[in-house]
Amino acid sequence: MASWDPKYEPVIGLEVHAQLLTRSKAFCGCSTSFGAEPNSNVCPVCLGLPGVLPVLNLSLVDYVIRMGLATHCSIAPRSIFARKNYFYPDLPKGYQISQYEEPICSGGFVEIELEDGLRKRIGLTRIHMEEDAGKLIHDIDVDTLVDVNRCGTPLIEIVSEPEIRSPREAYLYLAKIRQIVTYLGICDGNMEEGSLRCDANVSVRLNGESELGTKTEVKNMNSFRFVEKALEFEIGRQIGLIESGEKVVQETLLWDSGQGIAVPMRSKEEAHDYRYFPDPDLVPVLVTEEWIQRVAETLPVDPTVRRDRFVSEYKIPMYDANLLTAEKPLADYFEGVVRNLKTPTEENYKLASNWTMVDVLRVVNTENIALAVFPVTPAHLAEMINLIADGTISGKMAKDVFEEMRTTKESPQDIVGRKGLVQLSDTDTLEKIVDQVLEKNAGQVAEFLGGKSQVFGFLVGESMKATKGRGNPKIVNELLRKKLETMKK
Repeated sequence: MASWDPKYEPVIGLEVHAQLLTRSKAFCGCSTSFGAEPNSNVCPVCLGLPGVLPVLNLSLVDYVIRMGLATHCSIAPRSIFARKNYFYPDLPKGYQISQYEEPICSGGFVEIELEDGLRKRIGLTRIHMEEDAGKLIHDIDVDTLVDVNRCGTPLIEIVSEPEIRSPREAYLYLAKIRQIVTYLGICDGNMEEGSLRCDANVSVRLNGESELGTKTEVKNMNSFRFVEKALEFEIGRQIGLIESGEKVVQETLLWDSGQGIAVPMRSKEEAHDYRYFPDPDLVPVLVTEEWIQRVAETLPVDPTVRRDRFVSEYKIPMYDANLLTAEKPLADYFEGVVRNLKTPTEENYKLASNWTMVDVLRVVNTENIALAVFPVTPAHLAEMINLIADGTISGKMAKDVFEEMRTTKESPQDIVGRKGLVQLSDTDTLEKIVDQVLEKNAGQVAEFLGGKSQVFGFLVGESMKATKGRGNPKIVNELLRKKLETMKK
C-alpha cells in the first residue's frame, strides 16, 4: 500500500546507465578493467588531448543492438554521435560523447510482473550509446581527487517513458533491466561497482489529471532498495510541499542513504544547457539489416519465456522457476543437471531443482564464487541424483557425497565406492534389524500401541542408527509400520 496521500499519483521515469563488458573503451584501445590503479587506464584520446581522434568500438554497437532487439526497439539504420558540453572536474575533455537527436534505438518496452500476477509494459523512449565520465574521490583525508580511468568507458543509456506509477514498479523495472543485460552478456549488472546506475525523474499530480507536475531528478541510488526508498521519500516530499501551499522546484537531488533523505545538488538542467551538437570527429553509424540479423541470431532465450518453459516442461513450481532463471548461469547450470538425469521424471526434476536452489546456491553465495568455477559440475550433481533415485544412496548420504564432491571434485560413484556409502535396501536384512530394535525398546513400543504416535519417529531413528545410517529410510518406515500394525491386532 502506498505511503503517500492516495489522491496523488506519482509519475516516474528512469534513466538507467549500463556499463558494457567490452575489453576496451568506446573510442580508444584503453582497458575497461575495474579496480586498476587510479589514472592508469588512460591515453590521449580518453583524456581529450589536442590533436587526437576517436575511433568507434564496434562491440559497443553490437551490444546496443542486442539490447534494442531484446526490448523490442526499432533499430535506426543511421544514427549520429553528439557532444554533450558541460564542465566538471572528472570530464577532462569538457564534453561527453553521447547521442541526442538521432539515437540508435527508439520505442520498445520492458514488461514487468506485479505482485498481483498482472503484467505491465513500461515503454522505452530510447536507448543510446555514450561514454562514461571519470570519478571523484572524496572519502580520504586530503583534497578531492580525480580518477579518470572510467573516462571513455562504453555505456548505453536506457530511458523509460514516464509510465512508472510507484516505487515498487520502479524496483521491478530496474530488476528486469538488470536481468536482461546480464542474460545478454553485455553488462555484469553490479550497482555497487557502478556498472549499472539509475537516475529517476519524479513528479506528482492529482489522480485523473493529465498534465505533468514539476519534476525533480534523484541520483546516487546504488542499490535496488535505495531506488525504492529514495522514490518513496521524494514522492512524500513533493506531496508535502504541495499540500502546504509551496511549489516543487525543478532540481537535481542526491540520495543520502545514511540519513534516508534526498538533498539538493543543483538546479536541474534542460537539454539546451548542454549545447548538444553533432560530433565532427565521428562519422554516422550505419546499421544494415544483415548486421541486425546477425546479432539477432546470437540472442539468448528471453528469461520469462525460459521460466515458463521450466514450469511446463519440468513441472517445477513457479517459485522454483523464478529463482532458477533469475540469472542465466544458474538457469544454464540447472538445465545441465536435467540433461544428465538418467530417468527424467517429475520427482527427479524437483530433486534437481532443490539441490540447485538450496545446496549449490548456498555455497555460491557463502563463498562468493561464480557458477563457472563451482567445483560440482552439473553432470556430477545429476549423477548423484541418479544414485538417490535408484536407491543406491539416501538423501542424507547424498549430503556427505555433495560435500566430498566439493572438496575432491571426484564423481559421486567413485566417492560412494571409496567410502562404502551404498544404501542398505535388502528387505530381509532390514527386517532383522527392525525386529531387534523393537525387542530392545519394548517400553516405547508399548507407548506407541497405547496411542503415543510420536514415538514412531524415535523407533525410526533407532533403526537407522542400527544400520549406521545406511538403511533405506523408505523401507525402514514401511517395515516398522507393518510390524507395529500387526502388534495392534
